[in-house]
Amino acid sequence: MSAEPRINDRIRVPEVRLVGPSGEQVGIVPLAKALELAQEYDLDLVEVAATARPPVCKLMDYGKFKYESAMKAREARKNQAHTVIKEMKLRPKIDPHDYDTKKGHVVRFLKQGDKVKITIMFRGREQSRPELGYRLLQRLAEDVADLGFVESNPKQDGRNMIMVLGPHKKKTEAMAEARQAQEARKAEAKANPGKSQNAAETDLDEDAEITEDTAEAPAEASAEA
Repeated sequence: MSAEPRINDRIRVPEVRLVGPSGEQVGIVPLAKALELAQEYDLDLVEVAATARPPVCKLMDYGKFKYESAMKAREARKNQAHTVIKEMKLRPKIDPHDYDTKKGHVVRFLKQGDKVKITIMFRGREQSRPELGYRLLQRLAEDVADLGFVESNPKQDGRNMIMVLGPHKKKTEAMAEARQAQEARKAEAKANPGKSQNAAETDLDEDAEITEDTAEAPAEASAEA
């Protein structure tokens, strides 16, 4: 069955409850009278509640109504944000520099409003020391506590240990803040024409990071530190 409402001559009932073009209640009138009023106003008679008894019809510009509805739906899809699950892999004996680098990635993902799956990879005799991975995950969770929370506690999965961090901010909030920051940088660049090309390129890179379809996180190096 078509989802389109019946309009004008397609309406097949003896009488309707009529709503005027400004939302005023006209009352129950014969269908012929409702169609006559539609012609006088140069509008369409649109059935807006087919299951009511009698059906409710409204006088409106149906073409304009469809266009505005399509624009609203398009805007809603444009602003829709999908939470993405990123993944970060670490070794239980990671060195401080590599830890700081990977923690930086986790911070960036959480700021973007994405979840982060943290995987500790055990090799060889490391599998007999799961407490090393657990302590590392606890440390990371504490280091980023202002941006995210532990959504899924650490658990052993074969030779790996996994924990999931969730962002405090919703994806839509993170995207809005990122766009505001971009606008501020663009305004500053206009006010300071001497801004370096490298800085401008950085802005473009960051612009790409907040698009609706966020790319998956790049594969992390798994070599032992």
